[in-house]
Amino acid sequence: MNTQAAPDSAPDSALASANPGLSPEEFDEMDAILDDLRQRFEETPQWEFCEGFMAALVVCRRPIPLEEYLPVLLDTDGSDVGADADQSTFADAAQYTRFMELWQRRWSDVEQSLAVDVKSLDDERAYHPEVMDVRGAVAALPEAERAQMADEALPSFAQVWAVGFMYAVENWPDEWQPPRDKEARKWLDDALQRMVALTEDDTDEPTLSVFDDEGVPTVSVNRFNAFADAVWAVYDLRELWRNIGPRVETVHKEATPGRNDPCFCGSGKKYKKCHGA
Repeated sequence: MNTQAAPDSAPDSALASANPGLSPEEFDEMDAILDDLRQRFEETPQWEFCEGFMAALVVCRRPIPLEEYLPVLLDTDGSDVGADADQSTFADAAQYTRFMELWQRRWSDVEQSLAVDVKSLDDERAYHPEVMDVRGAVAALPEAERAQMADEALPSFAQVWAVGFMYAVENWPDEWQPPRDKEARKWLDDALQRMVALTEDDTDEPTLSVFDDEGVPTVSVNRFNAFADAVWAVYDLRELWRNIGPRVETVHKEATPGRNDPCFCGSGKKYKKCHGA
């Protein structure tokens, strides 16, 4: 499949400028809200997980409504969604409103990035997942702080993003069923396999420092290439489902009696003389 997003009616320049995206400070604000939720609900995910989850929803075959996906993401009963939320998850209405404002802006940014026809991920208009190099961040800490985290299992580069993506796929399996077309099934399987590969640990020799040219190498070349492949997989999945269209539900029609069969109501009359009249 092409590793390019399908074109939209709006010009690329218009898509790129329609939404400037979240600033680093606003991403920090999202992190702070999630950290606050985690004080009350231990299963609240990190932002990188949310970023992957969001990407899967953006390219999903069926648009999943907010009231359906937010309780899955935040592991709640759904009572914290909408204007009448009882705030069982969020601290108050203001926190919920701000979270949704930032969430929707990031969603629009991801949608617009995936709609732009890009040839390279180096293009500033391309989709750039908000991921962390946790191992690199820890390596940059003072020695005493690094020693305190020596026994902690640190995720590989972009691993949490991929896990978040696949979490959404696993929660809506019907929307990710292989299409009937043999070639389309192959494209779907290839794209998902690229994402699954990123959920695995990076055990190759680290030779790259992703965000700091002078930092300690914590990412292997294979891992960095696998990340690029997974980002292109997001583009491929978007194009695949846009070309195929929404899933059509099979309608099962109840069998009706023949005209000369006894009527189903038990009247003793023939169907054509009773309910079939």
